[in-house]
Amino acid sequence: MTNMKEIKWGMIGCGNVTEKKSGPAFSKVPHSSLVAVMGRSAEKAADYAQRHGVPKWYTSVDDLINDPEVNAVYIATPPDVHLEYATKAMKAGKAVYVEKPMARNAAECEAMNQVSRETGVPLFVAYYRRTLPYFVKLKELIDQKIIGDIRLVTVQIHYNPYSEEIGENAQPRWRVDPAVSGGGHFHDLASHQFDFLEYVLGPIKSAQGMARNQAGLYEADDIVVANFEFESGVLGTGSWCYTLNKEQRLDEAQLIGSKGKITFSFFERFIIKVEAVDAIGEYLIPYPEHVQQPLINTIVQELRGEGKCPSTGETGARANSIMDLIAKDE
Repeated sequence: MTNMKEIKWGMIGCGNVTEKKSGPAFSKVPHSSLVAVMGRSAEKAADYAQRHGVPKWYTSVDDLINDPEVNAVYIATPPDVHLEYATKAMKAGKAVYVEKPMARNAAECEAMNQVSRETGVPLFVAYYRRTLPYFVKLKELIDQKIIGDIRLVTVQIHYNPYSEEIGENAQPRWRVDPAVSGGGHFHDLASHQFDFLEYVLGPIKSAQGMARNQAGLYEADDIVVANFEFESGVLGTGSWCYTLNKEQRLDEAQLIGSKGKITFSFFERFIIKVEAVDAIGEYLIPYPEHVQQPLINTIVQELRGEGKCPSTGETGARANSIMDLIAKDE
């Protein structure tokens, strides 16, 4: 499936992530268009289609997948149905682009990849930081060895999603229901971090950690600490705490090398700070309007036989494998 002329996307799910991050991008990439959307609520699916200029809408996954015009499927749902929907789409001969995390655990990821291998249908995962200009620049600085040989990676994410985003008395959402998401906010956010770190530093060969629920606000873990080691010998450490007040909010990562360090943010800030023997400075690189558009462009190019997408089912499964190792002590 690498000689398609026009990529006609069908989208399963029309939640918040599709409003700006992904949905509009499908029709802004050359030789690509969003032709159908599916939602469980007919009212919401119809409203999304009307607002975004999508010609068709469905309330049935099977109807969307079997639409003869659709030749690629974007799965924008919680992780608990990724395996089921991806399997259906690939067996129907439709290329699949699935949201992250790829599934609830590594076993489900491997099952998805097995279907891709058996059918020959490509599978891609929405780890879009691999193509965002901010992270492309970060990779460039690493490859240039501007801070020398990297010795240590530190990752910190500290905040409270409920008090800051949806109110103190809000009910927990699907992201902290392990039966749906596979874990908690760690699984949602750390998946992006581990995917990108492996992309720029190579495979992580071992990882261990502790995952606990300290505040009792929901079933999933709300604090995780971890140590990990790359095959290159680089060591890493991380902490993820989701029950702190807004004054303690922190999203910071550091790459510490033999000649200096790079400080950056995985999610919130657009500044890369370099402090090295031969270079001191900052790079301000805001995200594009639709953050998934650069990655979607590479998917379309691969399906047309014109390039390669850097985020596949095989690479996407790695983040789940690492998180499984860290959270298994839970």
